[in-house]
Amino acid sequence: MALKGKKIIVGVTGSIAAYKSAQLIRLLVKEGAEVKVIMTSLAKEFITPLTLATLAKNPILVDFFDPTNGNWNSHVDLGLWADAYLIAPATANTIAKMATGVADNLLLTTYLSAKCPVFVAPAMDLDMFAHPTMQRNMDALTAIGNKVIEPASGELASGLDGKGRMEEPEKIVRYMDDYFTSKGLLGRKILITAGPTYEKIDPVRFVGNYSTGKMGFALAESCARHGADVCLIAGPVQLKTVHPNIERIDVESANEMYTAVMDRFYGCDGAILCAAVADFTPITVAEMKVKREKENLQLELKPTQDIAAAVGKMKMGSQFLVGFALETNNEESNALQKMERKNLDFIVLNSLNDEQAGFGYDTNKICILHRSGTKIPFELKSKAAVADDIVTEIINFQKNDN
Repeated sequence: MALKGKKIIVGVTGSIAAYKSAQLIRLLVKEGAEVKVIMTSLAKEFITPLTLATLAKNPILVDFFDPTNGNWNSHVDLGLWADAYLIAPATANTIAKMATGVADNLLLTTYLSAKCPVFVAPAMDLDMFAHPTMQRNMDALTAIGNKVIEPASGELASGLDGKGRMEEPEKIVRYMDDYFTSKGLLGRKILITAGPTYEKIDPVRFVGNYSTGKMGFALAESCARHGADVCLIAGPVQLKTVHPNIERIDVESANEMYTAVMDRFYGCDGAILCAAVADFTPITVAEMKVKREKENLQLELKPTQDIAAAVGKMKMGSQFLVGFALETNNEESNALQKMERKNLDFIVLNSLNDEQAGFGYDTNKICILHRSGTKIPFELKSKAAVADDIVTEIINFQKNDN
């Protein structure tokens, strides 16, 4: 979300990886950025200007001027306009020229005129990338403040396998988004729980709920982008963690999640308890699969450990604690009571009466309730955007608390 409203120039050079620039531009526009594209003449041999212009929603710039009408493409104006300059793919030739100040095309003169952060995504064969001259050139770019997005390893256009593939567009956009995200949680360690728990009945059946973990995982990514070191304790879900600042611990049952949280909370600055932990678990677990009989099956349950209440008792004055309340009736009253009982600093209220919110959806609609009585409602948003709203509230709460 940090790229929303940003003015970004994408420089495309003559590499087979230029095909990835189409997806890259699409993702930047989807994030809300305004994109202008500068291509080298050779880049047009790999992908058409029409394709990129359609995706960027702006004309493509190649030459210093348009020979048909004399319109001048001012590299100075472009350099002043941009909030970021991303050169992807960046060939060995372009990187060498950037490192030595050669300015023989519009892409390079704009680079030398840019007042904004510059991101470089190299793309070349493995031996070219490993060559001492190339490494020296990239070191030179880094030394003057350019952000080099390391290429990935894999199959290359030459048929060889090694490091040199331009990083995937999704990761490049995430790198830039991370760069522009405020680091309000820098140096903080935050524990987050996510997903459901499964309480075994027998080796093949369990008591569970519909939680997918999407909200908790979005919170983990948002906290990490804001500078935090995250300990994510996840129930059984099919999601992947991406950010390198996230330590993931997988658990299955409420008891396993309780143990993991108790072991790690003392070392954290705070916790966000987003998991949908089972309130009850079977008293006995059958060792063999329970067979279907004519009589009804009676399942006796006992309460699980209340993780939020236990953490609330442990919480020290320097720590914060945020919980969630998913309600179907008397939503606000139930959420406020839960916040008091469990010693939360604020609580995030969901209502199953709101469409496209809650378990399973990619969107959510929340209301944040503070112990002070402050109530902050939000509109329906993507869970990634909701996570950013919650993290912003945590940052503001910490500032006010200090």
